[in-house]
Amino acid sequence: MIDESSIRETIDRLARVDAKGGRTIERAALVAEGSDFGAIEAWILRHGGEPELAGAAARSGGLHGARTDAGRQRASGGAPTRYLLPPDALS
Repeated sequence: MIDESSIRETIDRLARVDAKGGRTIERAALVAEGSDFGAIEAWILRHGGEPELAGAAARSGGLHGARTDAGRQRASGGAPTRYLLPPDALS
């Protein structure tokens, strides 16, 4: 199990500052950290972080539009693409 200070260091290393002073961290970067993903995600949510789901893409239309839209929905799988942390999350 990963400890609190290691989680903070990981988030500090992987997150980038957003325009509002908070932090944004990509889910893919967290997953790449390995087996500690669940603990890191739980820490983010406990400290006011919010998951950001992929936005709904505009329908592309055309002959195969429904097929490509369905592929995009399957690819996102309902999992968040990133997490948004408030400015005071790491303080």
